[in-house]
Parts: sequence; structure tokens; C-alpha cells
Amino acid sequence: MKCRTFGKTGWQVSEIGFGAWGIGGGQWGGANDEESMAALHAAVDAGITLFDTADVYGDGLSERLIARLRRERSEPFHVITKAGRRLSPHTADGYNAENLTAFVDRSLQNLETDRLELVQLHCPPSEVYSRPEVFAALDDLVQAGKIGHYGVSVEKVDEALAAIDYPGVASVQIIFNCFRLKPAEQFLSEALRRNVAVIARVPLASGMLSGRFTADTVFPTDDHRSFNRQGEVFDKGETFSGVDYETGLAAVERLRPLVPAGATLSQFALAWILSHKGISTVIPGARKAEQVVANANAAAFTPLSNEAMAGVQTVYDEMIRPLVHHQW
Repeated sequence: MKCRTFGKTGWQVSEIGFGAWGIGGGQWGGANDEESMAALHAAVDAGITLFDTADVYGDGLSERLIARLRRERSEPFHVITKAGRRLSPHTADGYNAENLTAFVDRSLQNLETDRLELVQLHCPPSEVYSRPEVFAALDDLVQAGKIGHYGVSVEKVDEALAAIDYPGVASVQIIFNCFRLKPAEQFLSEALRRNVAVIARVPLASGMLSGRFTADTVFPTDDHRSFNRQGEVFDKGETFSGVDYETGLAAVERLRPLVPAGATLSQFALAWILSHKGISTVIPGARKAEQVVANANAAAFTPLSNEAMAGVQTVYDEMIRPLVHHQW
């Protein structure tokens, strides 16, 4: 596993990380704890050294499973978490020092540690980025020794650009995949210039870019790919990257001929992300050990050829850009 520098933190992290939303079970059709633990152990075995979780993934279950992983393994790895989505209602006013401290304290307990390595604001309302007092509260948590660094997870490129105006922001987590090219046009170079780590999330467009889905695929009713296609519960862009299901299937068929020999479509999609300067790590989710191993092997196919990169651009411009570019 190759490593990259994680922005101003100076960490060396694996190019492929582990996205731990799925092992929390909620909104992905349930999960099995022992199967999830097998996936986590497989990640360590594969050389993955960055695990991304959040306090709302399974109401803390994801954090607790990662704490268990720390107990069961001696290898060092980084754990980053997120805070803010426990707010109800989820408003900018809720991002205050009192609430942020409470969220951090809960994650400290879940992760069985006395200091969180990095905490990210969890896709807060856009208004938060114009409130310096929010970031001052995070600075205070650093000074208090409760967190080492902080960053943001965003929905929109404009939010990412606003966030890195705050000097304390060490990382930005943003949706970036073959269906969401806007960050490459308007954000990655600026993040690189400011030495801000970039975490590519939703890299497989909720599994669409795995190429496993068909028109007949049925998702469990408690899976967001069933209930959130129009943004009924949270931002539509979190589900299939905001692309409607039928268009996604058609675009996947256009991408298949670009996949290099020996690679799967999933590995191609991950390698495409890693072929961009400014990306620190990519965090595909996985709930099975074999998925983890396949994801980890994606880095072997980087960098992709110029022809493959141009092919993705063409598919995006012709099929996807009109649907998503202006929204996020």
C-alpha cells in the first residue's frame, strides 16, 4: 500500500482508506458486527492506515467497532470522526461550543481514547462557513487537548473553498468520483496550494460505480439507495452522487470499455480518483473482507492512461454534467 502526506498534519496515510458508514448498519440495510470486524481486520492486513467514521453511524456503533479494532490490533492507524449530524433540527445555530464539546466528549467515549486525532464538521449548513466562532470553538478544543486537528465534510465545492479560508482547517472531505468532477476543476489545486488534505468520499457513487447493479436490483427499504433517491431524508447528492438511477446505469456501461486489463470497474473508479493531484486518500466503504481487499488493490492501477482519463471526462460531459455540476 502506497502512502501520501495528509496535508498540514504531516501524517503519512494509505492512499486507500476505510469509510465506516456502512459498518454502522443504519441507512445501508443493516450490518453484522462480526462481518464488519472481519472487514476492519482485513483493512489493517492490507495496509490501510486511515479509518473514517462519525458519531451518527449506527448511533456510535461504527466508532465503537473501530475502538474494538484498536484493542485487537497492535499496528498503528489513524482514526478520524465527524460531529454535528446529531443535531435535531440540524441548523447552523446548533454548531456552537457547547454542542461541539458534547459531541467530542461522546466520541472520546465511543473510541475509548482521551484525544481525537481529527474531527470533521459533518456536512453542516452552508451558513456555518461564515461563522468564525464555530472554528474558534474547534480551536479551543485543540487547545484543551481533546482533539488534535479538525476539518470539514462538505456537500458543495463552494463550501470547501470557504472552509479552507480558516487556517485551522486541516482537511476537507468531499464527494469526488467519476460522476462528480467539479472538485477537480475548482478545488483540488487550491487545497494543494494551501496544504489542506483532501479525502475523497462516496468514491463509488453509493456502489453504482461498482458495476454490480442492474435495472432489476432491489435495495432494502432501510437502505438510503431505496429511500433517499430524491433527497427525502438527507442531501440527494449522498445517494448515487445525485445522479438518477437509470442514467447512472447507462453511464456505467459507457465506462466499462475504459477499464484496464486485470482491474474491476470499482478499482478503475478508485484509481481514477487517485490519478488526480491534491487527493490525500480515498475512503470506499466495505462491509466484507473481500471488498476491502479488492479496494486496497486499486492503487496498483494508478496512474490511469491519458485515454482513460479523457474517456471519463467525455462520459461526464455528455451524460452527467447537466444533472449535477450546477448543484454541488
